[in-house]
Amino acid sequence: MREAEGQASAIRRVFLAPGLAAVVLTVLALLLVGKAADLLLLLLIAILIAVYLGACTDAIVARTSWKRPLAFAAAIVATLFVLWGIEALLIPPVIVQTKALAAGLPQYVTAWQQRLGMLVERFPALEPFVGGDRQQEVVDAIMGQAESLVAGLFPQVFNLAHGLINLVSVLVMALYLARTPQLYADFVVALTPPRHRETARGILAAMGTTLKSWVFAQLFNMSVLGFLTAVGLWILDVPSWLAFGIFSGLAAIVPFFGVLLATILPALFVLDQGATAVALVLLLGVVVHVIEGNFIAPLIFQRDVHLPPVLTIMSVLIVGSLLGPVGLIVAVPMLAVVLVLLRKVLVEQVYGDSLPERAADAGLRPSASPPNPESGTSATN
Repeated sequence: MREAEGQASAIRRVFLAPGLAAVVLTVLALLLVGKAADLLLLLLIAILIAVYLGACTDAIVARTSWKRPLAFAAAIVATLFVLWGIEALLIPPVIVQTKALAAGLPQYVTAWQQRLGMLVERFPALEPFVGGDRQQEVVDAIMGQAESLVAGLFPQVFNLAHGLINLVSVLVMALYLARTPQLYADFVVALTPPRHRETARGILAAMGTTLKSWVFAQLFNMSVLGFLTAVGLWILDVPSWLAFGIFSGLAAIVPFFGVLLATILPALFVLDQGATAVALVLLLGVVVHVIEGNFIAPLIFQRDVHLPPVLTIMSVLIVGSLLGPVGLIVAVPMLAVVLVLLRKVLVEQVYGDSLPERAADAGLRPSASPPNPESGTSATN
């Protein structure tokens, strides 16, 4: 009897130990994420750069007879050459236009105040909010918000040793991750229980595919948006059209909010030209982003990176509040990774791949079932 009780107790300990260990490890992981959120942000940026370099390397290997180390070096050289070309062609005029814009800022502030005064005359109900002395307060508040936003986006990164160390660390990590990605993938797989290692490999492969699709689609999308905006502003004779065009392309990395800011900001600098000019600039922004949302994005964003708009907005808000303005850069790829985890673990493993077809539009479409050896076709839900 005592021997049976001892065996039962030993069995309970065997079953309880993994669960207890999982709880402890989960708590420790959450504490680590909370303490090292900024460092994990740098790691995620490095992973995105590594995904880009790895994809370029794979493309070169597939189209040439070069070995991977040579193709990897060629990908780095090609990327540096493209960056140098962008810097040589675009940065000098952008600097000139930005300086001119800053020099004329007092005139723009005066124009903003005049427009606010005209708005109050037309709509007297706005008098308590933007009338009289409140006009200067509103303008000062806008300028203060803009200054704080710029200060938050560039927090001691380009002029302090700490920022330089972070930049170098990101680049070095990206190079190592892109040079030997299988080494780190095998390390992650080795940490999982043996019976789940195939699942872990599938998750890592799906994450890699999703991030690769997002990186290249996002780069192309930003380039097209910047080009269309710059050309449109140039046609409308908006000052600093090239600077605003590049800003529009860069702001596209933050869905919805970046688009809104890139549409409104140029309009503020044509207030002195009248309501027609403001309306045309705003209309240009709307038209460009309608074209992007309905024609460009559906063509370049594959189903692997189809992200629901509501979840995208929430991810931007949550990550921005937790990690600050720099976290906005990685909000969307983080959401893509989370959706991959939900699909591969929760939907396919826990729920047995029984997902309603309607949920596919939420970015959780299950992977196609393996081919049926008898019929030669793939089973689908």
